[in-house]
Amino acid sequence: RSHSHVITVITFIITCTGTPTHFSSYKNRPLSAQLTQSRADRAPPLQEMDCGTDEHQHGHGDATEWKKVAELRAVAEAQDPAAKEENDFMLRRFLRARDHNISKASAMFLKYLAWKRAAKPRGSITEADVRGELVQDKLYVQGFDKTGRPMIYLFGNRHFAAKRDLEEFKRYVVYILDNTCTKLPAGQEKFASVVDLKGWGYANCDIRAKLAALEIMQNYYPERLGRVFLIHVPYVFMAAWKMVYPFIDDNTKKKFVFVADKDLDSTLRDAIDVSQLPEQYGGKLRLEGYKSSSTCN
Repeated sequence: RSHSHVITVITFIITCTGTPTHFSSYKNRPLSAQLTQSRADRAPPLQEMDCGTDEHQHGHGDATEWKKVAELRAVAEAQDPAAKEENDFMLRRFLRARDHNISKASAMFLKYLAWKRAAKPRGSITEADVRGELVQDKLYVQGFDKTGRPMIYLFGNRHFAAKRDLEEFKRYVVYILDNTCTKLPAGQEKFASVVDLKGWGYANCDIRAKLAALEIMQNYYPERLGRVFLIHVPYVFMAAWKMVYPFIDDNTKKKFVFVADKDLDSTLRDAIDVSQLPEQYGGKLRLEGYKSSSTCN
């Protein structure tokens, strides 16, 4: 029974990557992976929740890909005029999430537009809409890694099914993702995360909430996560990981770094400057809890 709960938590983390929903064969991977940074992670500036200027106008990027983006836009706008409000970078993420298949990407994008109208009727989720989740201080959007990606720090042992309302939790997921995206600097499209599983146990399992997060992040925020560091990983979590690993997309696998306790300091310092690393991991950044006068930072 505990394994099924662990698998659900893993599913919650996996969905942040927003990769396609097809599966691939299993290949063994060591517990502690070497941190590598691909130039592909250095994405163009964004707009609105995507922040920044239009790379398309500056002649950067792959011309063939931008042509497909234009095709996707034409298809989407013909079916939903709201598509005109979204920029090319968002369209490109949906295109990449479906391996540049116009038909599949348009279906995914149109579903997103319909969801957005229902989930954010006023255009955004406010602090007041998710205060019950914020006061638990289980997640922090604060600091940046060395590539300029905003960092999300998630403490798995602070989420309790008994303390959450499912609809509020869904709004909370959207609130966190939108707030993270507003922190993206010019030239960056993705964020990174540290998932701390120290002390995680049965009381922290929440199947319905994790499935809700799965739908939101995979379907409506594709191609946003650059890397996840899983730290203080319990043995039972690793046992469950081995069971689900064969069904994880290869692109998704590359984004996970399981960090052994003996490698924790060096791994995090390789990825995050000490000024941006939280104090509990030997850095100088003080993680700030929820304050009613401001949003997560």
